Amino acid sequence: MNVQILAINPGSTSTKIAVYENDKEIFCKTLSHSEDELEKYSRIQDQFEMRKEAVLQLLQENGFNVENLCAVVGRGGLLPPVKSGAYIVNDKMIDRLKNNPIIEHASNLGALIAYEIASSIGKIAYIYDSVCVDELHELARISGMPDLPRRSAVHALNSRAMAMKVADKVGKSYSEMNLIVAHLGGGISISLHEKGRMVDIVSDDEGPFSPERAGRVPCQLLIDLCYSGKFNEREVNKKLRGNGGLKAYLGTTDAREIERRIDDGDEYAKLVYEAMAYQVAKGIGELATVVDGKIDAIVLTGGIAYSDTLTSWIRKRVAFIAPVEIIPGENEMESLARGVLRVLSGEEVAREYKE
Repeated sequence: MNVQILAINPGSTSTKIAVYENDKEIFCKTLSHSEDELEKYSRIQDQFEMRKEAVLQLLQENGFNVENLCAVVGRGGLLPPVKSGAYIVNDKMIDRLKNNPIIEHASNLGALIAYEIASSIGKIAYIYDSVCVDELHELARISGMPDLPRRSAVHALNSRAMAMKVADKVGKSYSEMNLIVAHLGGGISISLHEKGRMVDIVSDDEGPFSPERAGRVPCQLLIDLCYSGKFNEREVNKKLRGNGGLKAYLGTTDAREIERRIDDGDEYAKLVYEAMAYQVAKGIGELATVVDGKIDAIVLTGGIAYSDTLTSWIRKRVAFIAPVEIIPGENEMESLARGVLRVLSGEEVAREYKE
């Protein structure tokens, strides 16, 4: 029996949709939303109807009948902390995302659009591995300041999916293995998966710098910078997220351009780029200690994992811990669809969202 699943992933200026038949992608398209189009809406939630209609129109134009769908899955938005895996989109989740989101973010629209489309055909809507998946060990929550407990903020969707893919490759269950996954993208996060639970992380603001984010910086110097009178709050935030990392040092977030500079003999570009790999390796080593070094595999994924230069530098430093698997790409649509397929096949049970 063929199972057809629609996956919806809203971003700040785009909505990506994909249709999967069983575990095979049969259609994928990114809808771009212009600044002029988005400026009409004072709140992100107000974009719901426009984005939903754009999704339905695109499906119709490409010959897809929503009546043939078995389920619809949306990118999990910024809810209060949730467990990993699938959640059924219900009225409580809709109310939270519409009226009281933790943060206004385009990903919140994923569940709303999925619910509306699924309800219209009498099917169930899901989210899978929300941005706010939190399975941290209690020890991992202690930061050193009671006012600032550590939070779970990590690329959970792609990281868990790639961990499961590696487990399948070696013929084991995800719940049998200890894995470290480094997601290498515009932001970099690293997660430790202990026997099927993401028990500790290195988030994108407490670990390696990345193409556009500063990562872990010296706290005292950051405080001095904040109170120097030279920058306002928005400007400091931008230095940390948006204008940090490779962009701050080299004026670009494009890893391919940086590698071209290195090939042309730019020693400073090589120093900075290798420093990013060095910090990723340190983060992997840091998490390995949580399970006494008993790691079955290290996974490098995300867009920059396509870089042989970067991944070879990381591999060289961490291969003594465990074998290194490289699965490049964001893989978000595949991760959403495969997650719901596991629910429909009975391999997983979807949770009911509760406040």
